[in-house]
Amino acid sequence: MKIYYKSVGRMFKKNLSRFISIIFIVAISISLSSGVGSSSGKINNSVEAFKRTQNVSDITIKSKSQTGFEEAQIAALKQEYGEENVATGISFDVYVSRNDEMRLTRLVFLDNFGDFTVNKFSDVIDGTESGAAIPEGSHVAYAERADNVIKGYDLGEEISLDFGDIFTQLAKQEERELSDFQKRLFASLRPVSVTITRTVENPLYFARDGEPSYLNGDVEIPDTINFGGLISLDDVLYLSSDVIPLATATSDIYISFANKTKLKFYTSEYASFMESEKENILDILAFSSGDTVSAVKESTAFITLDDNYSFKSVSSYAKKITALAVVLMAAFMLITALVVLSDMTRLMDEERAQSACLSTLGYSFGKIVGKYLLFAFTATVIGGAAAYFIGTGLCSFIYLTFNYSYAMPPEAGAFGIVFYVITFAFIVVSAILATLRAGLKMVNETPAELLKPKSPVPGRKVFIEKIPFIWNKLSFKYKSTARNVLRYRNRFIMTVAAVAGSMGLVMAGLALLDMCLFQDFGNASIAWLAVVVVVFAALLTFTAIYTITDISVSERNREIATLMVLGYYDFEVTGYIYREIYIDAAVGLLFGYGAGAILMSVIFAVMGFGSLGDVSWYVWLLSPVLVLFFTFGVTLMLNKRIISTDMNASLKTVE
Repeated sequence: MKIYYKSVGRMFKKNLSRFISIIFIVAISISLSSGVGSSSGKINNSVEAFKRTQNVSDITIKSKSQTGFEEAQIAALKQEYGEENVATGISFDVYVSRNDEMRLTRLVFLDNFGDFTVNKFSDVIDGTESGAAIPEGSHVAYAERADNVIKGYDLGEEISLDFGDIFTQLAKQEERELSDFQKRLFASLRPVSVTITRTVENPLYFARDGEPSYLNGDVEIPDTINFGGLISLDDVLYLSSDVIPLATATSDIYISFANKTKLKFYTSEYASFMESEKENILDILAFSSGDTVSAVKESTAFITLDDNYSFKSVSSYAKKITALAVVLMAAFMLITALVVLSDMTRLMDEERAQSACLSTLGYSFGKIVGKYLLFAFTATVIGGAAAYFIGTGLCSFIYLTFNYSYAMPPEAGAFGIVFYVITFAFIVVSAILATLRAGLKMVNETPAELLKPKSPVPGRKVFIEKIPFIWNKLSFKYKSTARNVLRYRNRFIMTVAAVAGSMGLVMAGLALLDMCLFQDFGNASIAWLAVVVVVFAALLTFTAIYTITDISVSERNREIATLMVLGYYDFEVTGYIYREIYIDAAVGLLFGYGAGAILMSVIFAVMGFGSLGDVSWYVWLLSPVLVLFFTFGVTLMLNKRIISTDMNASLKTVE
């Protein structure tokens, strides 16, 4: 056993760079897949916690009638759901003048203003703390915080609201003909002065790219930040219902089901519960008012959180990220499995003689292959362990980037391990199966056969030899290169596949970034996600090309040593190897366009925006340039290793 353990230790020491490369590529694949895949769960859990903390209303009931809701109806709802979970008020969208600018503003008049138990405001900036006095005769008002669309107001700013003009606007918007009584009533209303004392964040409006206006009518709110022509608000003002200078009926009721269910938002169970509660609310409204359910249903509209733009859009993007993670996970795992397979197969080929000696000494197949299984398993486990922490950080980073498009609540919930476990398990199993495959192939050979080096691959004619006009004009080194490219068929296929897959990932990341930045799809959060994909695809590309090229160089030590013995200069020796690498890479780039087109199409489909026709020209040009740049960097890194090849050690192997 002492000999066995020594051989294991020497194997790890001798193949340290290979060991590190496996760790690195495994860490890249698992961390990206798990980090991106877990982001949607992090978003949903955080929004869920935010919803409960701020006691966000699950449903808003709006009355379509001019008389609004009766006191008996409101009292019945408070008795059913708890007084602390029911809020009432009035809201409508009108144009308000500010410094000769007409702003589309939502005026929200709330009963029990200042005592918020439902839809609690967060991040309140209180202007009254500075001691600024409110002008006499002016009413208190809160303004929604400014964002990418909402313009906002200054603390202490005084606004004049002309309700006569406002209600005339509403009548025109609803295409109602005013009666003579209404005309006289509106004409008698005097402007009301309000002063902004606080800037607040309403938990119903946490999207930073705007809030659709009620003036859109029954138009369905889209999932994406691009409203698609919908009118968005310029401002939102919150006031006490006492500000309205006439008895206006309650038109809005906000209800939180906090005491009714602990179901998580964004689940099918929650959606089913909401439908049943709508029926329950209609029954309560009908019973308390003495009307029929059909009559109440006709005069009532429901707005659930699934109809709310902020909650709906953030949920939509979370789903898109999950779908993107599945696509990326599949692509990254395939490339990783390919590289690990190549690495382990080459390692076992290099140690054929040692395996033969161990077999001759009586060690079983399990013992011989076991050390290679240990090598692969240890590398993947270390890479997977590192990926957990990298993935956790990546998940938090992606969550942080959503603050560009949303006023995101604090992170809640642990790092989701579903994607991590799936990716980790696949790569570990792939590494073990790849090692067993090479081991089973080796066990079919006798120790005597294993002690001999593998027979060199015979040369073969290539198609270009059938074109004498070209072939006869090539020098020896270029003829040799042309033959060697197809002579090592497995190595050629591995290199082409690795380069094609890597280029496809780089193209997909650049295309996604292009859609967000230059084609006006998606939002800032998705743009940052695209940057993450590009960075990790670049790292994977560099690692994959380095590993495959390193294997190629290690396979050809005898050829390199022979060239050196024959008196080739260093640049001629490296050129002999590099020409083949660049030819393999060039072929991989051609297939990479196909892989990239397929991957981009899948990503555009799952993200719900973009198409191949929308992709800018620079994506098609920059992607191969980046891959060639990585290939060039790899050849520079391996240059010293090639020219320092030990000629004696390489040439004294038994033929």
